[in-house]
Amino acid sequence: MPNRLAHETSPYLLQHADNPVDWWPWSEEAFAEARKRNVPVLLSVGYSSCHWCHVMAHESFEDQETAEYLNAHYVSVKVDREERPDVDAVYMEAVQAATGQGGWPMTVFLTPDAEPFYFGTYFPPAPRQGMPSFRQVLQGVHQAWDERRDEVTEVAGKIVRDLAGREISYGDAQTPGEEELAQALLGLTREYDPQRGGFGGAPKFPPSMVLEFLLRHHARTGAEGALQMAGDTCERMARGGIYDQLGGGFARYSVDRDWVVPHFEKMLYDNALLCRVYAHLWRATGSELARRVALETADFMVRELRTNEGGFASALDADSDDGTGKHVEGAYYVWTPEQLREVLGEQDAELAARHFGVTEEGTFEEGASVLQLPVRDGFVDAGKVASVRERLLAARSERPAPGRDDKVVAAWNGLAIAALAETGAYFDRPDLVEAAVAAADLLVRLHLDEQARLTRTSKDGHAGANAGVLEDYADVAEGFLALASVTGEGVWLEFAGFLADHVLARFTDPESGSLYDTAADAERLIRRPQDPTDNAAPSGWSAAAGALLGYAAHTGSEPHRTAAERALGVVKALGPRVPRFIGWGLAVAEAALDGPREVAVVGPSLDDEGTRSLHRTALLGTAPGAVVAVGVPESEEFPLLSGRPLVGGEPAAYVCRNFTCDAPTTEVERLRAVLSD
Repeated sequence: MPNRLAHETSPYLLQHADNPVDWWPWSEEAFAEARKRNVPVLLSVGYSSCHWCHVMAHESFEDQETAEYLNAHYVSVKVDREERPDVDAVYMEAVQAATGQGGWPMTVFLTPDAEPFYFGTYFPPAPRQGMPSFRQVLQGVHQAWDERRDEVTEVAGKIVRDLAGREISYGDAQTPGEEELAQALLGLTREYDPQRGGFGGAPKFPPSMVLEFLLRHHARTGAEGALQMAGDTCERMARGGIYDQLGGGFARYSVDRDWVVPHFEKMLYDNALLCRVYAHLWRATGSELARRVALETADFMVRELRTNEGGFASALDADSDDGTGKHVEGAYYVWTPEQLREVLGEQDAELAARHFGVTEEGTFEEGASVLQLPVRDGFVDAGKVASVRERLLAARSERPAPGRDDKVVAAWNGLAIAALAETGAYFDRPDLVEAAVAAADLLVRLHLDEQARLTRTSKDGHAGANAGVLEDYADVAEGFLALASVTGEGVWLEFAGFLADHVLARFTDPESGSLYDTAADAERLIRRPQDPTDNAAPSGWSAAAGALLGYAAHTGSEPHRTAAERALGVVKALGPRVPRFIGWGLAVAEAALDGPREVAVVGPSLDDEGTRSLHRTALLGTAPGAVVAVGVPESEEFPLLSGRPLVGGEPAAYVCRNFTCDAPTTEVERLRAVLSD
């Protein structure tokens, strides 16, 4: 019989709807039930494409005996971290503070007042490598609750008090200057892996936000080392197994330092961020590899993640059926030499094995290899390789596909809108711009209410019940600003302004200018989450700083500019110390230091050839964070077009920054020079 999760919209919660565990969704009713029964709460947090979440579910939550013990002694609450990042953040902070590490599945035991007192992540069904079994943990916590209640509640109260004392102090609330950004670059240089690209050791994550900072720093200062770190890292990732050499798109991370074996799940946010980075790398260098990867990643998102409603799904699972009915990680993506021969025949299989690094012993498990693009000397027959790739992709499409998490997350769709709009504009792919517009339309239609408040998720055309958090407002505003620059449609700037105003009114501390991840009127948790550091995607804090700065550049709004600068104070404090974990904040700081520049392109119409040439040149300018408005003279679509006439009857571009404007130009080359200065 299905439990209470059967009525939820989250694919992750629905995966647990038939468990024998009597799950509750996160709700006041669940905690009221715990108070009534005088039992603790088991909080289990995960997400649908999480491998170890599936493992623990199969081993423990599908087990009848374990479920009966849980149902007798606990109220069990299941949370999708992607739907409720606020709940996830608050308890993950507690887990990390208590244990020094965290991850998913996250397992936390709470009092009926939602105060945490015991923590863990994955627990095995039997004791293993010093880890207790899940049953042992459940019995131990139950015993402590029954026999040492005072001690448990004292521990819980102390944890909550400690968390409340971790308010962020971030220096003097000034924007970072040349010195801090140079120190951040130096710090990154120290952690850089010159042999393999990227930063740090295994597991190795794609450092998309740091790469954006490096590209902007190079654009502003000419620092060749910054460009080389960005370019080499992008090439190593694109040649590695972390990149899908057949279908495009990036996996979540590499389990090794060489980018060979990925954790195979594919997330929307990674692919949106990396698509944009590779497009920007092409813009800076003209790299053919960067162009190919940007377009393949954009095509992957549209082909495999786009939903029927025009939004973008959250993720593809790492696991899939290996053909025997057993779910295995990577089964969809890996190849043995024998499988190559079956599809391609002897001769072409040999070529494919050499080209994609498939070996007899394998680079993954059980003799299978993850496809890579090792650097090879000598001539490569591009036509033959394209044919091989096409046939392998067709054969792979016959395999059981990984599951897809179909929920549409507002923030991640905002990132995808920005990436697709810019990639479409750079490479003359109007279909990609149209895909960005369709996703933006969905967000406006389904996720925004009459007061322009955002709902975080939707699925199958139905809005979810959870309020948007700071990253939703910030990333959607960022996507709308990119769309406004690319399409010349001022309505997207207007919508970005509505969202930016919510950031000022509901997420900003008026005294300090610091930002909170949840709105002032959101559900009260044991602590109001507040984290400025970037993780898998830009933090809400740094994304908001960027969106506020971009909106202020478009409109001249002083309150938005001031709020952005105050928010960047945390980057001044953290950038020189932990640059890897505040890359987007550093990228925004580069934009603030450069102006950012404001470019207005006017012409007799948007279809006029001269207008289009100037507009494209403006979009291809590398000046960090530059904003672009395009339209006819005196158009009311964009404030930047006000008082900007044609020059001698010709289309013209006006470039300003820091309250100073260059003379307008009608020449593409002159505009290109001004925007790369």
